[in-house]
Amino acid sequence: MRYSGQILAALLLLLAAVSCGRQENGALRYGFPDIIDISLTPDSTVRKAGCFTDAGSWMGFTLPQRDRWVNGFCGPFSVEHRRWAAQSAVTVRFAGDEGEMRPDSVTYFPGEVYMASSSDAGRIEQRMVFASASTALLTVETGADRGLVFTGKEWNGRARLSLEGQTVTAELPEGETVLLTFCPEAVLECDGRNYTARTPEGCGLVRVALSFIYEEDALEGVMREARALLTDPEAAVKASADRWEGYLNRVLRDDMPHEYDRVAVKSVVTLMSNWRAARGDLLHEGVIPSHSVTYFTGFWAWDSWRFSAALARFAPELARNNIRAMFDYQQPDGMVIDCIYTDSRWNNARDSKPPLACWAVDEILTYAGDTAFVREMYPKLLAYYKWWFAKRDHNGNGMCEFGSTDGTLEAAGWESGMDNAIRFDGASMLRNGPDAWSLDQESVDLNAYLAFEARLLRKFAALIGEDFDAPDHSAEVADYFFDPELGYFCDRKLADGSFIAEPACEGYTPFWVEIASQEQMDQALRLLTDPAKFSTYIPFPTAAADNPKCSPDGYWRGPIWLDQTYQAIRGLRNYGYGDLADEYTRQVFDRCDGLTGDAPIHENYGTHTGERLQASHFSWSASHLLMMYEDYGR
Repeated sequence: MRYSGQILAALLLLLAAVSCGRQENGALRYGFPDIIDISLTPDSTVRKAGCFTDAGSWMGFTLPQRDRWVNGFCGPFSVEHRRWAAQSAVTVRFAGDEGEMRPDSVTYFPGEVYMASSSDAGRIEQRMVFASASTALLTVETGADRGLVFTGKEWNGRARLSLEGQTVTAELPEGETVLLTFCPEAVLECDGRNYTARTPEGCGLVRVALSFIYEEDALEGVMREARALLTDPEAAVKASADRWEGYLNRVLRDDMPHEYDRVAVKSVVTLMSNWRAARGDLLHEGVIPSHSVTYFTGFWAWDSWRFSAALARFAPELARNNIRAMFDYQQPDGMVIDCIYTDSRWNNARDSKPPLACWAVDEILTYAGDTAFVREMYPKLLAYYKWWFAKRDHNGNGMCEFGSTDGTLEAAGWESGMDNAIRFDGASMLRNGPDAWSLDQESVDLNAYLAFEARLLRKFAALIGEDFDAPDHSAEVADYFFDPELGYFCDRKLADGSFIAEPACEGYTPFWVEIASQEQMDQALRLLTDPAKFSTYIPFPTAAADNPKCSPDGYWRGPIWLDQTYQAIRGLRNYGYGDLADEYTRQVFDRCDGLTGDAPIHENYGTHTGERLQASHFSWSASHLLMMYEDYGR
């Protein structure tokens, strides 16, 4: 929802007045109300939802819609199993008041949701923060003297409720359980299908711990955590506020327009809403691509490298663990597999992903000064780097190809990360060995990434006193893949060395990793600044816009992917075109639909319209928007 300036100011003053120590503990984030619209009053059929979720939790909540009002935060929602425990596990009204509570305001701040409602009996305010990956803390306040009545609304039809002391337990399908722990003053009843909790008159502040546990978790431990939380709730509120204040202080600049600050804050919110604690066969915490769609419930390799590079700026321990999570499944030959899940039977080891792991580790080194992590990761990174040359260099010339372990074109497209890219039209597979196949073309982006990885591995080796004993063809890559007739970088066919002369986003990579010459950048600038090719409404699409095969909504055949746009913009900056890079950054921030407003960040965007495409609440896009924000004007 949107507020006028006066109403917004009044709301912020109200929130400050009713919260203990908010000015000291969370002032910065309260400048960004309604950061993302997560309004949804769900029914049992809804399986896609953007939620408020934090601290690595596998549960989320939405704000109720004004036209389908429920007087409580909606959920919890299971991010993994895409099921609602209830439409709202905790709703509240005044005792003896059977009238409907009317919505006054609902707001999503970074790290907190807030709602206020009223009836003739008075006004009730509710806010929620996450105290841990297991438990969220709900605070309910009223100035009225009447008691409050809490109950759940529309529980999952297979939920079984029971009561033990001050805790309501709701056992759900898929082995998950919701615990609702109330303060000692509340009087509880439960009939197996729902519960009521009543507080006495004059109890103007009530707190409820909402916990979400998995089959393998220790129930008693989480119950103890919830009870302890209610004995000192202010400590948890302060810790959450301090954590979010820390995130934003590390990211926000003091010289940027407020609407661009919103892009940065929304990027942080998106990344943290996709943070997931270790669970099942995910042995470390990490970040999923998006919590709002059904198929993104694991960790992907090059996604994780990108997320960790961004997280290095404000959440370095999460960045480290996201990298560790992928390397937990490194294969004996050095391969890092495509993606991993809570159930390792779902893991995909048919392919890898583009090698950007060293970049992520280097960003952690840059922002956190963590040489110990470099030392921990170096042998694993080196083994992964060597794997490419052992398993993906068909003719042994030092230039690698994307491929797969099973010989399929499908998995080879996945390994590139650009599944259906135009450059792979007509490609075929070549066998390198029992578990190694290559596409019949050498890819410029892959070899540019490997050149970058080699440079960083040499840097790490010198830092920690190790040897770099691996192939290094970095000096050859730029000239090898630069088509002088086209004036741009392209893939090459293995059979005859011919260029696949259909310019696309893979050609941005040598400029990003700074292996191209200045002359090559100056030649490519003709294409990069051509409105018919790459200088489109949203700049730097995944294929030249005038290619007859380009499709603006064709996944990797034309839409805007913000990682590629970032690489092109940073490439311009690397070669002295800073003003042009800033101009293109403004186009991204100003033209991508909803970016400076309350719309979620999306997987990709329409090249000629800026319309939002594919998955919402997308970590990958958020990561690179944060980097664009950091680079702007510098």
